[in-house]
Amino acid sequence: MVGTLCLASFVLAAPNAELWPRWQQHDPESRQTIDHQFWALFLKRYLQTNDPSGIFRVAYQTVTKEDKILLSDYIRELSSLPILEYGLQEQAAYWINLYNALTIQLILDHFPVESILDIDISPGFFSFGPWDAKLISVDGVELSLNDIEHRILRPIWKDNRFHYAINCASLGCPNLAPVPYTSVNLEAALERGARAYINHPRGAFFKDGELSVSKIFNWFEEDFGGDEAGVITHLKKYASGNLADRLQDYRGELNYEYSWKLNAP
Repeated sequence: MVGTLCLASFVLAAPNAELWPRWQQHDPESRQTIDHQFWALFLKRYLQTNDPSGIFRVAYQTVTKEDKILLSDYIRELSSLPILEYGLQEQAAYWINLYNALTIQLILDHFPVESILDIDISPGFFSFGPWDAKLISVDGVELSLNDIEHRILRPIWKDNRFHYAINCASLGCPNLAPVPYTSVNLEAALERGARAYINHPRGAFFKDGELSVSKIFNWFEEDFGGDEAGVITHLKKYASGNLADRLQDYRGELNYEYSWKLNAP
């Protein structure tokens, strides 16, 4: 079960972006692309995008044994690619898709669970959840989800919209994108993800004159301007309608909310 101690620990332990320099290598002349066809098919089969809540759900319970095997094959194929020989945008799409596919695989391997926090496989006494467990080897290096997010994606690209792209299989996190990321659609997909999340109550909403936002903006405040004023400035960039109007003159503090409940139907 997800407890308040776990949540408090996550707030204190949200990793900083610390560059792993080897992953900066790329080929700016490369025109190679990566085939994410199976990931596209998997999302089409199992990602439910019509829930009235606006939250996309993953039908974990209906994933067939065959598709679980094919998902493992897809992840294995990604891990075998000489990713450092690709262009920078192709690499970004690769790491996002790999992160999301690994997260889905984790849930499927431990299903049924109420929350990803219940998958307590990270090494170390003060670790919890699955994020520090080494799940895959790429270019001869074993990597965890935290390695991908905080040692590769965040420090190399320095793009806070990536927080809307990677999915933690929880109701509180941004929706899992219904199509794979590619070097071609990356920019548009990141923009779409930012607008969708911020304009959904999971991202930001007003109640009784006070502004509540996702804990993502608290855990990774350094990526959103370094303080609450910076967070509000970021929200203004993507907010629309009534939310945008109310943000214009808001000078109050922020309340933070998040649900770790599994994003299953």
